[in-house]
Amino acid sequence: MIIQPNSNKTILVLLILLLSVIVISWKIAERKPNIKMPTEQLCLADPTIFYDRGMYYLYGTSSDEGFLVYQSEDLKSWSGPVGKKNGFALAKGDAYGDKGFWAPQVFKYKNTYYMAYTANEQIAIAQSTSPLGPFTQEQIKPVSGSGKQIDPFVFFDTDGKPYLYHVKLQEGNRIFVTEMQADLQDVMPGKSQECISGTMNWENTAHTSWPVTEGPTVFKKGEYYYLMYSANDFRNIDYAVGYATSLTPKGPWTKFEGSPIISRKNLKHNGTGHGDLFKDKNGVYNYVMHTHNSDTQVSPRKTGIVKISMTDKKGKPLVISADSSSFHFISAD
Repeated sequence: MIIQPNSNKTILVLLILLLSVIVISWKIAERKPNIKMPTEQLCLADPTIFYDRGMYYLYGTSSDEGFLVYQSEDLKSWSGPVGKKNGFALAKGDAYGDKGFWAPQVFKYKNTYYMAYTANEQIAIAQSTSPLGPFTQEQIKPVSGSGKQIDPFVFFDTDGKPYLYHVKLQEGNRIFVTEMQADLQDVMPGKSQECISGTMNWENTAHTSWPVTEGPTVFKKGEYYYLMYSANDFRNIDYAVGYATSLTPKGPWTKFEGSPIISRKNLKHNGTGHGDLFKDKNGVYNYVMHTHNSDTQVSPRKTGIVKISMTDKKGKPLVISADSSSFHFISAD
């Protein structure tokens, strides 16, 4: 039988068949289960989280090509890398260094974003108009200083004066502080002063001749300054976090007798440390850090977050502790 193409009846039948196919397809699609896309465990060592305008930004040690950045609105769902240079917030060639990009810190000062970081076992400071970068230097150079120096942390005192806390590699990893120029382009010459070194038993469980204290984070609450730091070699399963207090930004520093406050004993993961303290959008303190990859493998180190509480002791320094039940690793979609 020959179907006439201009037959109204034939056209109606074809339309009904087409609609039936569409409806059936919709029904099949409705029956399909919601498939959750796999997430990727983030492995950024020496991490830091910077909060700005409703968004959290995560940076850390991960590549000899610079620093990747991830972002999240809730500290749970992360996306990235989202840096403006192929995922990098700071890319090699835009600022000082060609290897060993370690331990970044990002902060905002006078409407400009800054990144203090380690490269080639020296400290450098780059700047950007966005937390996503690109972070660059007009004059590509490290900050002044003698010998190898790593792990920078820029702290602004209540009078606005900036200080650079950092680690010098001399007879161990020792934490120092030095005053900075007001424009943050360099440190003040002759102003470097030692804060702490590894002298406590928990800080050198391997009893090495090169004790390690590193990864400083400094903040002020009330009249006291607080210096959080990590101790032991990062490859040691006892890598852990403690803190010290002082009445001035330069010390002398008194180590908290209850340290470490973050360790494999309370988090149940090896190599817990070298991170940064930050406040979430609700004003709750958190500490972002890395751990070993597993019980038998150090790298790539995993990134995790734990909530921090501070207990008032009436005129004495606050007692800082970690809520181990809140600890969780970070993954990206």
